[in-house]
Amino acid sequence: MRCTLFLFLLVLAPVVGHAAPATGSVDDGWPLAAPDPSVDLSQLRTIEAKVADGTLKQITSVMVVHAGRPVYEHYFDGDADTLRDVRSATKSVTALLAGIAIDRGKLPGVEARVYEYFPEFTASHAVDPRLQSMTLADLLTMSTLWECDDENPFSSGNEERMYVTERWLEFALALPVKGFAPWMKRPEDSPHGRAFAYCTANSLVAGALVERATGQGLAQFAASALEQPLDIHSSQWNRSPEGIGMGGGGTRYRTRDLAKFGQLVVDGGRWRGRQVVSAGYVRAMTTAQAQAEDDAEYGYQWWRLHFDLGGRDVAVWVMSGNGGNYVFAWPERGLVAVITTNAYNRSFAHPQSRQLFRDYILAALR
Repeated sequence: MRCTLFLFLLVLAPVVGHAAPATGSVDDGWPLAAPDPSVDLSQLRTIEAKVADGTLKQITSVMVVHAGRPVYEHYFDGDADTLRDVRSATKSVTALLAGIAIDRGKLPGVEARVYEYFPEFTASHAVDPRLQSMTLADLLTMSTLWECDDENPFSSGNEERMYVTERWLEFALALPVKGFAPWMKRPEDSPHGRAFAYCTANSLVAGALVERATGQGLAQFAASALEQPLDIHSSQWNRSPEGIGMGGGGTRYRTRDLAKFGQLVVDGGRWRGRQVVSAGYVRAMTTAQAQAEDDAEYGYQWWRLHFDLGGRDVAVWVMSGNGGNYVFAWPERGLVAVITTNAYNRSFAHPQSRQLFRDYILAALR
């Protein structure tokens, strides 16, 4: 959400992916769109006019799914087969992959001890005892004791420092223990018992841990365990300079395929009747685990944002990436929405996408 990934885009290693089929040649699993009396389509079509007159800037696609069926889809740049770089929304996909690895017994659970999966590092580096107890849950909730904060340019673990190093995994594992200044909340004094700090290195290590546990590269595991079951036929994953799957950002998916991740949340881990991720893990992933901002909570690399809908607080789980790229999932109403943009590193990007969701998509629900 806050991750810039700016230098990362300049130095990223070759992407890993699989080729897209010819347009329209493969069933992607979505049912055909149909009129939905619960959705005001004219309200959604207002989005097109607002993009045309410049009110909404650099929006590249919008898709809305209600009750498991697409009800609106429009492309302002490219088409339905264009792969969208959703930056840090990748983190939410990595969380899903961790859940599948747990479901398959490759990981004992979110309590898995991080450093135990990297014995070559611990054999040559002294690790503070407080870090030795770090778990996958700490990574997924952005609440490790590493001194790592992407919002603080002075932080030892700031992502931009990682991107200019040769070995990202070693950079992360060697981070020092953070100190808590008098004005900072310690974990024991924080909501949910976790002191949140947004740190892309956490997500990189979570992806690396999944690789170690499954014996597959992150892109390969994603393809077999998540993308194929979701009828996703095209994607691209980035790798670190040493070849580790980048679980923290930069994946590319079609808009229609991004919506499937939101549908998994709405349907408790199922897609077309098949359980892709266990319902229990999805519940934990979309349970508030840390207080990320004054008005936002964090689960397992999914955000919970709050919107005012006619005086009612609507809490929506989201994937979020630089530029205002979002996948929104509101299980109570069976709603999924995707907004992609290319407004990277623009201050208006996130507020604009949230406003678009609130004022045009939520407002279209009857």
